[in-house]
Amino acid sequence: MRPADLTLTAAAAHIRDRRLSPVELVDSVLERIEETGPRLNAYVTVTAERARRAAREAERAVAAGTPHGPLHGIPVGLKDLIDVAGLPTTASSRVRDGHVAEEDSAVAARLAAAGSALVGKTHTHEFAYGLITPQTRNAVDPERVAGGSSGGSAVAVAAGAATFALGTDTGGSVRVPAALNGVVGLKPTYGLIPRDGVTSLSWSLDHIGTLTRTVEDAGPVLAALADPAPARAAAAPADPAVPGADPDLTGLRVGIPRNHFFDRVEPGIEAAVRAAVDELVALGARPVEVEIPMARWIQAVQWGLMVPEATAYHEHTLRTAPERYAPDVRVLLEAGTLLPAGDHLRAQRARTLMRRGWERLFADVDVIAAPTVPLTAVPVGQETVTWPDGTVEAVSDAYVRLAAPANITGVPALSVPVGRSDAGLPVGMQLLGRPFAEPLLLRVGRAYEQAVTAPGGRPGRRQKQRLCFKVAA
Repeated sequence: MRPADLTLTAAAAHIRDRRLSPVELVDSVLERIEETGPRLNAYVTVTAERARRAAREAERAVAAGTPHGPLHGIPVGLKDLIDVAGLPTTASSRVRDGHVAEEDSAVAARLAAAGSALVGKTHTHEFAYGLITPQTRNAVDPERVAGGSSGGSAVAVAAGAATFALGTDTGGSVRVPAALNGVVGLKPTYGLIPRDGVTSLSWSLDHIGTLTRTVEDAGPVLAALADPAPARAAAAPADPAVPGADPDLTGLRVGIPRNHFFDRVEPGIEAAVRAAVDELVALGARPVEVEIPMARWIQAVQWGLMVPEATAYHEHTLRTAPERYAPDVRVLLEAGTLLPAGDHLRAQRARTLMRRGWERLFADVDVIAAPTVPLTAVPVGQETVTWPDGTVEAVSDAYVRLAAPANITGVPALSVPVGRSDAGLPVGMQLLGRPFAEPLLLRVGRAYEQAVTAPGGRPGRRQKQRLCFKVAA
C-alpha cells in the first residue's frame, strides 16, 4: 500500500508514531495526482511546491516533538470556490479568468492552522451550478460522470489524489459525488462551518462539506472547521471523532421514509440501502416508518430559493459578459431573471413550514436512513433517465431530488458507501439528523462502517455478500 492509499486516520497515526514522514505522504499524493490527472482531471490547480513546504514544516514540528493534531501534514484538496491567499479561485469558469484571492477563506485558514498541506484546488461544475462536473470523470469508471458540483473533490479523495477534501453543498453537491465515487460526504448543519471567503451559489442553501474515505476520517476534519461561536457552543462537536467507538446502537430510532426517498429509485440502490438498514438493526437500532412532510413541494422549493439567489449573485456579470458562462449555467442564470418575486417569497414561506415539519419528524426518530441518490453514475453525455412508470426525468433533477431536503431545512446529512451495483458502481446511503446532530450521525455511520469493514479498510464478509445488485437500465 502506498502512503496515498492511507485513510486520514491511519496516516495521522503513522505520522504521530514517526512511521511516516509528512513529506513522504505529500509526495505520494502528488504522484497520484500526476498519474490520474489525464484520466480523471480532478484538479484545476496543483500546488505542489506549496504542499511540499507545508510537509517539510510539519516534519520539522514532528522531529521537534511539538504537539500536533490529526490533520498535521495531511494532504487536502479544496474545491475551487474556496479562497486561498495568492491562488486563483476560478470556480471552473472563464468569468474568473485572472482572479486571485487576496486572503484566506475561514476554512482555508483553519486547515492551515491545523497543519494540513494543500495539494491543489479541485474542479467544480461552473460556479457550483450543476450536478455533473463535466470536466472531471468518475474515479471508478472514467466513462461515467463524477457527480457535482464538488466532483473534483470527491474524485480526488476516491483516487488517492487527496487524503481529504472540502466541497460545497447547495442541493447535494457534496453528497451526490460522494455517493457516485464511493467516498464519505458530510453536509453539516447550516452555518456550522463558516462560509467567509467562499464563492456563493445560493446563500440561504450553501453549506461547506467534507469528503473523506471513511466516516472515522470525517470527525477530525469537522472538528477543525466547526464554528465555535457561543450560540452553537453547546451543540457544535468539540471532537466528534469516535475511533473504536462502541458499535452498540440499542435504543436508536431509525426513520425509514415511506414516501419520497424510495420513490423512483434503482432497485439495486434500494436493496443496498435496505440491507444497510438491516445492519443498523442488527446493531440494536429500531426501525420506525416515517412520512416526509410536504414531499411533493421539495424540488419546487429548492429551485424557488436557489435560482433567484444565484441570479442575484451573478447579476452584474450576466449583464456585462454573458458569453463567458457555459451554456447550461447561463440558461439557468437567465431563467432566474424571469422568476417573480412572489414565487421566491412563497418558497421562503414553504421552507419555514418544511423546517417545522422536520422538527416534528425528529421528535419520533433520532436519524433518518435513505438513499443518497436514486441512480448510480450515468454515462457521460446521458441527460435523462426513464423510470419503469414511464416518467422521464433529467439526470440533474434525479440527483438533486433526494439531497435537497437537507439543504432546504439545514439539517445535517452524511452519505456513507453501502456497496456497489452489478456494474461495480458505488451506492450511497444518507443519514439525516436534527440540527447539530453531527456527532450522532458520525457515530451511527461509524458503527455501520465497523460492522461491514474488515481491519485495514477492506470490505468485510457481510459487505462482500451484498456488493452486487441488479440495477435497472
